[in-house]
Amino acid sequence: MKIRAIIHPAEEGGYWAEVPAFSGCITEGDTMEEVMANLKDAIEGWLDVANSHNAIDSTDQVVEIAV
Repeated sequence: MKIRAIIHPAEEGGYWAEVPAFSGCITEGDTMEEVMANLKDAIEGWLDVANSHNAIDSTDQVVEIAV
């Protein structure tokens, strides 16, 4: 899956990043490598939280879709 993120230079140095499709999914890092690693962690964490909020009934089916 590919997810679009926007990386901005931070005023105090380093970078901050946001994922527009995932409300509130932001992170920062001192280097481009660090902000990229932090983005991966932030996206995984955001998805884990989003998936844990769904109640599943016994008649529901869970499927996984690769995009």
